[in-house]
Amino acid sequence: MEKMKKIIIEYPKKDVVIIIFNRPEKLNALNLETRKEISAAIDEIEEKARCLIFTGKGKAFAAGADINELSKRTSFDYLRISKWTTWLNHKIENLEIPVIAAINGYALGAGCELAMSCDIRIASDKAKFGLPELNLGIMPGAGGTQKLPRLVGVGMAKKLIFTGELIDAKEALKIGLVEEVVDHRRLMDRVLEIAEKISKKPPLAIKLAKKAINATRSMTLEEGLRYEVGLAALLFSTEDAREGLKAFLEKREPEFKGK
Repeated sequence: MEKMKKIIIEYPKKDVVIIIFNRPEKLNALNLETRKEISAAIDEIEEKARCLIFTGKGKAFAAGADINELSKRTSFDYLRISKWTTWLNHKIENLEIPVIAAINGYALGAGCELAMSCDIRIASDKAKFGLPELNLGIMPGAGGTQKLPRLVGVGMAKKLIFTGELIDAKEALKIGLVEEVVDHRRLMDRVLEIAEKISKKPPLAIKLAKKAINATRSMTLEEGLRYEVGLAALLFSTEDAREGLKAFLEKREPEFKGK
């Protein structure tokens, strides 16, 4: 992989990869170069990892988009680069492996939108959240108006977006924006604990379960139930299913191979 300048890639445990946003002097603002590096890194590691973690270097997860870049964009520019904004987040959301956001500090604007594209959000007790775009005369444009209501409800999403207010980790947990809040010093230990547990599960079952859960956004309950049954049936043809069931009966730990 070509050397990255705006992100750091680490492999802390077997089958677990961390992508660290590395612009601490800019509070890890997501400029175009950073987004391109994220996309390239995902393409490189998706087949090699069973769990991906995003976090930021310094005191921010990612404090929004790069305002210097935004100030120079025209409407046509914005549409042209949407593949690196809206569709990068869509790519993250639909990866076949689970993605965890380890939110170590500010997750604002584009940073909050990227975090919302992850499967699980674990926040430091020092984290802050918000979609303050309206304060700049613009609006969320990388999934914020679509994903926030699905997580916290329409009324709460309107309140946060219309006011541009920031909330702390405790409030984020209360409204359902994050799944867990931990002491800042324990953040990565806790996230790695979750990632390691996930990485030991059968990869094909994880992949299909994620597909089934994501499908709830576009299917009725009846359609979703049919889809779930079809995916669940597929797993009974896998070696991992046979291994998992056999290991349970033999009272031992299963060894899943993703087959």
